[in-house]
Amino acid sequence: MANLHPTEQTNKQLLASYCGIIFGGFGVHKFILGYAPEGFIMLVISLVGGTFSYGMTLLIMQIIGLIEGMIYLNKTPEQFVKTYIINRQGWF
Repeated sequence: MANLHPTEQTNKQLLASYCGIIFGGFGVHKFILGYAPEGFIMLVISLVGGTFSYGMTLLIMQIIGLIEGMIYLNKTPEQFVKTYIINRQGWF
């Protein structure tokens, strides 16, 4: 997976970044990067916790997704691939 074509690297980085900013509360950006356990954690916390806390945990997960999306955008494609594709850093 580390042998991605440069345009595929940029596309994956941009897609994960924008989804983190827009749909970050549901963990969509985690699923795009292949981090299914982390994505399910964010999804469950948002849906189940949001039900019992009047949406407060959804707001917290959305802020985390927003921060992660901005971090993804601020990395160069080489740094992004090294950090999130090769080293598989799941959070921040």
